[in-house]
Amino acid sequence: MKDRKDYGKENEINLKALIALTRSFNSVRKREMKTIKKSGLTISRFGVLEILYHKGNLRISDIIEGTLSTGGNMTVVIDNLERENLVKRKSDPNDGRASLICITDKGEKYMKEIFPEHVENIGDIFSKLTIKEKENLIELLKKLSKP
Repeated sequence: MKDRKDYGKENEINLKALIALTRSFNSVRKREMKTIKKSGLTISRFGVLEILYHKGNLRISDIIEGTLSTGGNMTVVIDNLERENLVKRKSDPNDGRASLICITDKGEKYMKEIFPEHVENIGDIFSKLTIKEKENLIELLKKLSKP
C-alpha cells in the first residue's frame, strides 16, 4: 500500500477546492445544456444568438469576448447561423472595413421561444442557493478570476 502524500494543509484544501469547483462547473454545464440541446443548438450557436438577442448588433470581436469563444470557431458558428437565416452581416457604419452581426427576425422569434425555458432551467439549477449565497458565490468567483 502506498503512503499518502502530504503536501501540507493549505495545499490539500487548495486541491479539494479545485476539484469541488471543477465538479460543480461540469454539473452545472451539463444541466444548462439540457435546454440548449433541446433547442437543436450548440453552446456556441446559442451563445451568439443570446448575446445578439440581449445586446443588439455586435462586431465579431465583441461576440468572441462576450461569449468566451475563439476567433476561428466563431466564424464557422456565424456562417452556420447565417445559412439558417438566424443572423446576418451588415456593414459597420462606423468602420467600413468591419461588419456587424445582427440577429434576424427569425432569430429573434426563435430566441423568444427558447430563452424563457433556458431561464427557468437556470433557475432550477441555482434554486438550491439563497439570493445571498448566489451574491457571495458571484463575488468569490470574481475574486478567483482576477490574476
